[in-house]
Amino acid sequence: MRLQLDFWSYHTRLRRSERNGKAFVFDPIRRKNVALTPEEALRQLVVQYLLDAKQYPATHIRVEIGLTLNGMPRRCDIAVFDPQLRPWLLIECKSPKVPLEQAAFEQVARYNFVFQAPFLAITNGEATFCAYLDHKRNTFAFLSDLPPYPQQTDQKQAPIKTSL
Repeated sequence: MRLQLDFWSYHTRLRRSERNGKAFVFDPIRRKNVALTPEEALRQLVVQYLLDAKQYPATHIRVEIGLTLNGMPRRCDIAVFDPQLRPWLLIECKSPKVPLEQAAFEQVARYNFVFQAPFLAITNGEATFCAYLDHKRNTFAFLSDLPPYPQQTDQKQAPIKTSL
């Protein structure tokens, strides 16, 4: 199910700059300027959407989080952690010029072997898909929106594993 999300409406919130003829955008999560590529622009628009529209806490979002998969270093575009700091939602951003195909969802699914998050999403800005994964039943279901951020609970969880 394709989500109807308007990330582009957040373009005025991006803090752009230029240095030595190169364009940059400020990443509020990493708290630094990063090169402004088409994929980075979308990643930052998605971050603004998560912060503003979905009210996800900035302290529970990581951008370009490193992981090791089958001995190879990889980077997940956006990871959101629940109130207990467990991986909760992984988002893979593709350039707006790249059509979303099954390979994009398989990429974020492979990353989820490490994180075991219950929600996965992919977007190229034009199309966005999000799925809920029931790890106990080995099933999934596509959603009509990104999930609301979970409320704080007193449950405790072991620290996350970041390699496979």
